[in-house]
Amino acid sequence: MAAHFGRRLRKGAATTAVAAAAVAALSASQAPGATGDDHGRQATAGASAPVPDPTGDDATGNSPYYTDLPPLNSPNPSPSPSAGTPVAQGAAEAGIPATVLDAYKKAEAELRASKPGCNLPWQLLAAIGKVESGQARGGEVDASGTTLRPILGPVLDGNGFALIKDTDHGAYDGNAQYDQAVGPMQFIPSTWAWAGRDGNGDGKKDPNNIYDAALAAGHYLCRGDRDLSQAADLHGAILGYNNSQDYLNTVLSWMEYYSKGTYSVPDGTGAAPGHRSDDGTPRTTPATPAEPANPHQGEPGSKDQGGRPSPSPTPSKPGGGQDGGDPAPRPPGTPDPTTPTPTDTVDHLENAGTATAELTATAGDAFTGTISTRAETKAGAAVAKVRIRFTISGDTDATFTGGEDVATVATDSNGVAKAPALQAGEKTGDFKVTATVVGRSLKGVDYQATVTERPADTLTAATNGDTTLTCTPGGAFADQVQLKATYKGAVADKVAATATLIKSATDATENDKGPYFKDATTGKAVRTLTGLKTDAKGLLTLPKLYADDTTGTFLLRVTTPGGGTLTVQLTVAADGTATASPSPSPSASATS
Repeated sequence: MAAHFGRRLRKGAATTAVAAAAVAALSASQAPGATGDDHGRQATAGASAPVPDPTGDDATGNSPYYTDLPPLNSPNPSPSPSAGTPVAQGAAEAGIPATVLDAYKKAEAELRASKPGCNLPWQLLAAIGKVESGQARGGEVDASGTTLRPILGPVLDGNGFALIKDTDHGAYDGNAQYDQAVGPMQFIPSTWAWAGRDGNGDGKKDPNNIYDAALAAGHYLCRGDRDLSQAADLHGAILGYNNSQDYLNTVLSWMEYYSKGTYSVPDGTGAAPGHRSDDGTPRTTPATPAEPANPHQGEPGSKDQGGRPSPSPTPSKPGGGQDGGDPAPRPPGTPDPTTPTPTDTVDHLENAGTATAELTATAGDAFTGTISTRAETKAGAAVAKVRIRFTISGDTDATFTGGEDVATVATDSNGVAKAPALQAGEKTGDFKVTATVVGRSLKGVDYQATVTERPADTLTAATNGDTTLTCTPGGAFADQVQLKATYKGAVADKVAATATLIKSATDATENDKGPYFKDATTGKAVRTLTGLKTDAKGLLTLPKLYADDTTGTFLLRVTTPGGGTLTVQLTVAADGTATASPSPSPSASATS
């Protein structure tokens, strides 16, 4: 890094002040007339107590990160970076490789459309990308955004780091024994399994691709009902990525710095950081002819330049060095990798009291029931601190709170993990939620859930029933029938309705003569319409009606889920008049 701050971030008053000011600085930079991109939102100034992510499924496994701080001077205050022209001057740290910067901004745009209430700024993604991988090793990516060399964090074997045993059979990190953080945004495989996204539209979810990784990071940060323009939510999201106060302070510092202005530099020319939180050798130092192509080559589970797993030497003793000598010292408080983890002790999962009857909701509503799973040993004892993954499957658009179809939650002291609240979509029918243990191939627990149609218990004619509809046999009705749906007295929107020309008040089978609708594609006569829906005001206007050569009185019946029924009387007269009005018969009234 430049000479301004060639050191690691330390706890203290200075870093606390930086963290406190970061959100306010971002807000100020995005106000009208500011040099940063104007996102039309305001951030809450001031620092609040950081709140760790509640799900127990952090993005990086609390892997090491880069602690270099931004320069004291503000980057390129003029011209405005929003002008779209590269800036030729300014601190090197303000330059972000072109492809990497494009990935951050595209991820922000996608989240602005899919989760507008989250208020995700691309500067947050840039700050995390800087701290996690030095912006993908200074932009060492190809045209599609994939890193030229794998970026792997240290082996999470509990020796100085978290203990996370293999969850992906080495598919992402090349390590079938322990997990490692992968790619420019440093996702651990178990988190990428549900958080991964396809950001560049190539049909794959690759943690080594900056477009995929940036979009995944955006969705990860925007989980639940977070609003990142609020300091508490912003801090909780960052701590969920890596649960460290120093990490939070570092990310906020870079976020503030980037909010004051940045510019695009050619891929591969970005500034590389020099200090890591574990005092390890920087992972992002560009390779030279005297260095191996992969800075992790030789590490257990690392990959060579061709992406092939390197040999994983087996130490002679647990935690020992690769030369078979004495074990490497393990910092106090770190777990012994040979000691069974809570996950290792789980024998099976049990339903923790969720009743099937609780897992039914109307389309568009939240489910009232909570899915709970208990992790137990073979003897039936509860197992705490085990990550349980809940996965929604089936032909459904139901999601967990926040719009995700996968959620990971740690078991509590009673061995119970509660899935986030389920939210029904508009697709009706049954679907399944499966609970499994992250990192183990144990049989899961399935929960059946159902989404039912939106109901309406009352239908009334919205048009004047005395209106005369002029029509001759073989002609068309001048006006269209309109009705209003309500449920328990309230407007019933998005309610499905079926309209049928029936034979009589006592015979609801389809009539084969008289008035009819026209098929929108073929123009042929149709006497039953399905797939109709009321609008936001509960109104439904039926398509235009036509008459064949048959004269007389006919009935049109409209029905909805929930018992709503309206029967409209149509009369086709030879003298050229036709009327449409609610039938005075009992069938005209709503039933429930």
